[in-house]
Amino acid sequence: MKSPDELTTAFRDRGLRVTPQRQAIFRILHGSERHPTAEWVHESARVDMPTLSLKTVYQTLNDLAAMGELQALHLGPGSARFDPNDAPHHHLVCASCGGVVDLHADFTDLQVPDGLGHGFLVSSTEIVFRGRCAECTAAEDGAGEVLSASSNT
Repeated sequence: MKSPDELTTAFRDRGLRVTPQRQAIFRILHGSERHPTAEWVHESARVDMPTLSLKTVYQTLNDLAAMGELQALHLGPGSARFDPNDAPHHHLVCASCGGVVDLHADFTDLQVPDGLGHGFLVSSTEIVFRGRCAECTAAEDGAGEVLSASSNT
């Protein structure tokens, strides 16, 4: 993602207002590897800007997505997530905790089989792998061991 100064310039170039609130959001997103929800960005920014509204956060994130500066992720139920990583990549999504991790892998050979494309001209591929992250798997395995041990007494 571009630096806060570059995003400020990009907003102004598009005739969008640049406010201290928006600049705080730019700073939070810059260099982040998270896939934050608007609520997470809101809570993080409110540390320095207690009057920041959630509406402003959503508007800013949606403006950034419309500008191609971040990607809105549609990963299923729950809060929308946003991805500031503009390099081509895919995602691993934990079904237990909802965590999202970037997956940098090349799937350029993946194509819609002939005759099944319904006339679509595919311009990009986005792959989401779903499962359980290592932490959730370990926690679940640990809970199972505790239950098994206590049921033997």
